[in-house]
Amino acid sequence: MTQAPQWLRDLAAAAAGMDVPEIVRPPVSGGRRSAVLVLFGDGPEGPDLLFIQRSEGLRRHAGQPAFPGGAIEDSDDGPVAAALREAAEETGLDPAGVDVLGTLPELFVSRSDFRVVPVLAWWREPSAVQPTDTGEVAAVERIPVAELADPAHRFMFRHPSGRTGPAFHIGSMLIWGFTALLADRLLALGGWERPWDLRDIRALPEGAA
Repeated sequence: MTQAPQWLRDLAAAAAGMDVPEIVRPPVSGGRRSAVLVLFGDGPEGPDLLFIQRSEGLRRHAGQPAFPGGAIEDSDDGPVAAALREAAEETGLDPAGVDVLGTLPELFVSRSDFRVVPVLAWWREPSAVQPTDTGEVAAVERIPVAELADPAHRFMFRHPSGRTGPAFHIGSMLIWGFTALLADRLLALGGWERPWDLRDIRALPEGAA
């Protein structure tokens, strides 16, 4: 068993008050309440983050990498409970081995009309994970923070709408949109960000949008 390291406690404190980019700033009203689990662990290559890749057949966000999570149900005791429940349902994660450090400011995903509370946590006792509902989740990966911070894996994407944002290409995962924006902010707040080429702007592959 390992207690949450000081760097993660510092990150939790900084992230709790982070500036919310205008593009993901929630409207005054509307939107469905949801939560995602931003789960840091101690992997063989140092700190890592748990990601899922959504199945291709979904109506929303098909094939897109994401943090585990989903809508807050009436039976959930708030965003923390929802994030842990959804992560367990999607990956088989054992919530008993997870220590929650706090939540980040609420963010908004206009494409799906979700108001999202990111829940920051430490994987004190890692458990085996895999897609538990292949209708929704195609893959589960622990991605090292060092891989995310590697400039060779970073670029800017251009959405068909003309909007641009940060993206990551690691192995078979093309991480973009809301998840990439959140990962980008965490890298900066955690002091892991390395200079990378913001002039490298690529169109999303056909079907990714």
